Amino acid sequence: MANLFGFEIKRKTDKTDEAPLSFANPVNDDGAVNVEATATGGSYGYFLDIEGTSKNESELVTRYRGMSLQPEVQQAVDEIVNEAISIDSHERVVEIILDDTQLGDKVKKTIVEEFDNILRLFDFSNQGYDIFQRFFVDGRINYHVIIDETDLKKGVVELRYLDPRKIRLIRENESGIRDKQTGLPLKRVRSEYYMYSDGGFGATAASTPGSGGQVTTGFRIAKDSIARVTSGLMNESQSLVLSHLHRAIKPLNQLRILEDATVIYTLTRAPERRIFYVDVGNLPKAKAEQYLADMMARHKNKLQYDSATGEMSDSRKFMTMTEDFWFPRREGNRSTEVDSLPGGASLGDNDNLAYFQRKLYKSLGVPVSRLEPENSYSFGRVSEMTRDEMRFGKFIRRLRTRFSVLFDTVLEKQLVLKGVLTPDEWKDIKDDIRYDFMKDSYFEELKEMEILKEKIGTIREMEEQVGKYFSRQWVQKNVLFMSESETKEMQAQIAAERAAGLYRDPDEMDNDGGEVDVDNDIDADDGGEEQGTPPSEESLQINNKNTFQQFKEKRRKVR
Repeated sequence: MANLFGFEIKRKTDKTDEAPLSFANPVNDDGAVNVEATATGGSYGYFLDIEGTSKNESELVTRYRGMSLQPEVQQAVDEIVNEAISIDSHERVVEIILDDTQLGDKVKKTIVEEFDNILRLFDFSNQGYDIFQRFFVDGRINYHVIIDETDLKKGVVELRYLDPRKIRLIRENESGIRDKQTGLPLKRVRSEYYMYSDGGFGATAASTPGSGGQVTTGFRIAKDSIARVTSGLMNESQSLVLSHLHRAIKPLNQLRILEDATVIYTLTRAPERRIFYVDVGNLPKAKAEQYLADMMARHKNKLQYDSATGEMSDSRKFMTMTEDFWFPRREGNRSTEVDSLPGGASLGDNDNLAYFQRKLYKSLGVPVSRLEPENSYSFGRVSEMTRDEMRFGKFIRRLRTRFSVLFDTVLEKQLVLKGVLTPDEWKDIKDDIRYDFMKDSYFEELKEMEILKEKIGTIREMEEQVGKYFSRQWVQKNVLFMSESETKEMQAQIAAERAAGLYRDPDEMDNDGGEVDVDNDIDADDGGEEQGTPPSEESLQINNKNTFQQFKEKRRKVR
């Protein structure tokens, strides 16, 4: 196979012969185009035809972007993006959490520093809204990871955004292999790479002169040179990646059709038009029609109002919907008569329009109360929150989790290139890495406060039973849901604050119901000093500083 553009991180399982065999293709949740490569005459040959899927995917991305320009959809997208990404001048937009990893403090500190470098490459503090909006609207986002091949220790030097309509992931599956015992045809992944075309694929592809049609020329890019994350939503045949806006296509089209029909009906039915019944007597048909035409020309209003200039013009170009109706009438009991046709009586009835608008809002996953201007933003208790708000909060967390795959992909390349971790070490800790996005939702803060209030109320009611049926350790574990490390840390902070004189209530009781003995309440674990000896001034300063930092961190997460 020809050399690919870009760089590759070599792993132990890179050899084709060591790839696992299976009778099924890998799960196609990344939108890869599966092509078959067969062994013929000792050499590999394949035919790559991605025009069908690429064309459909390109058209989908273009449609999603057009939908996002509609007022209702744009409002919903802004609501989702603002909820998922919160940028504050005093706090970080997103932080990496390594508490669950079995790494040393020095390595953790290095990983945190490299993650901060990745955020600077993304310019996430300024472009975070735009990056997440691209991911949500398009349903996929791609970045070219650029490195300095002369000095790999520099790591990633630039992240360049790629239009998803110009790049496709190709997965070659080697076929023609059969199980020796059962004869079952087996497959395995031979290689994976990206196909990039500057002219785009499908509808955006440029025609090659002299080719007699549309021929897409592209370049193969190494997989490790691209950072890609998709929405994870696939179509029925598992061949196309869909956006979260896909389910709003039909409601949006229905709403637009109904709006157009309402406008047309309003324009055609709003004016009152006259009906002329002209008595033509016993005139022959031809003369009767001539007489009717003469009457129409004589009584027609020749003046026209120009709304653009505000002038009256003597033009004969009238709109058809404002024309009067002329009907000939033979002699009888009634002669010439002029009547009027009333305008529409129910032009303000938009119940159907409101129904389809609410249906569109529901398809976008945003609570209707947030999108309807007549509904005010009310602050209430958690018990008063609607189920839609709780569901919306879970939806935002799902989006953040999926979007964090982009950080994993770039951070892996950064750490491996700089020699901080090996590919195998990254694979071991990948599932233990979490990302904490800054929250800016009143409902999240209110929920945390309500839960804490309920816990405190439960502890107050159980106070008489503590020491009789329940231990304080059981209460901390099963009511406050504190871990063992959190319990020890909280006891150390309480001991330090007591020694610092923050608790001045003489009636304060210890765990056994007696008075608090400050001298004997601090052991080696609580303050770092021997039992019966007050902690040093340096130890108190460290504990108080840690307490303040933890309180600030907890406050930031609650927000």
